[in-house]
Amino acid sequence: MIVVDVNILAYFVLRGENAALASSVAEKDSDWRAPRLWRSEMLNILSGYIRRGTLSVGTAMHAFQEADLAVKAQVPVDEWRVLELVNLSACSSYDCEYVAVAEALQVPLITNDKQIWRSFPRAAISMQDFLGL
Repeated sequence: MIVVDVNILAYFVLRGENAALASSVAEKDSDWRAPRLWRSEMLNILSGYIRRGTLSVGTAMHAFQEADLAVKAQVPVDEWRVLELVNLSACSSYDCEYVAVAEALQVPLITNDKQIWRSFPRAAISMQDFLGL
């Protein structure tokens, strides 16, 4: 079991930059968890693609459904812990939700966000480090 942030999900379902790495992460551990927040963040990412004309609404919805299947469980977030993590870092509360979930489950958070790595090196690792590359 691992926690993945929305960018890892987007790489996985949109088949763009870093798609091969995200697929390798899924091959190594497909038991992906995330806070419910991932849904809103994914919709925001997909909205950008729709507005730029690079995805149709139908294709975006298909990508969202794929992401929904990839996330095996949405984990409740301890809001108190999120605020404590915000206080300890320069990360957004959104980012800290993923960290809080990883801490609660005692599993790694897979992310490509360097600020999260620097702020929470015990909780967060890159796809490459997770894969041993």
